[in-house]
Amino acid sequence: MEEKQNSRQAMMERLKSMADGEYRERSERIASNFFGNPVWEKAQVIGITISRPPEVDTYGIIEKAWREGKRIAVPKCLPATREMQFRYLTDFSQLEKVYYGLLEPIVEQTEHADLNDISLLVVPGLAFTRDGYRLGFGGGYYDRFLARYKGETASLAFNCQIVEQLPIEEHDRPVGLILTEEADFHK
Repeated sequence: MEEKQNSRQAMMERLKSMADGEYRERSERIASNFFGNPVWEKAQVIGITISRPPEVDTYGIIEKAWREGKRIAVPKCLPATREMQFRYLTDFSQLEKVYYGLLEPIVEQTEHADLNDISLLVVPGLAFTRDGYRLGFGGGYYDRFLARYKGETASLAFNCQIVEQLPIEEHDRPVGLILTEEADFHK
């Protein structure tokens, strides 16, 4: 557990050292790679988080999905059970700030998205191996969700987030595709 926490801290420091212009430019290149990938073309309902720096920016990705008629579902964490559900987002005004400054959908303004309706789940993380394993932010919400989710998975990452190895546990589930500003890695 301590190894994971040390890895999280080291990667956060590395990501926070990226200059604002570099962050925006690299995020745009990752989004461009995503839009050119067949998983984007096929996806009709995309589960994706509302990013906050230093994560790859997802706002432009969400806006493009809306313009293309795709549906966007964003996670709502349920701390009492340490699970999450996804809710359809049609406008950024349907978000509220919750713990740790995260933005989540306002339940009264959004509709529940069934996990079987999500055709592509964009899974966040701090570090990734080339074969799809990830180091998350530590809550375990995505690990629990991925245990039940059967659709396509992808992650968006800066090149510096790709590492040779990570501490892998029995419950960890690899993502099917990792898109960076320079490459795609498939499971």
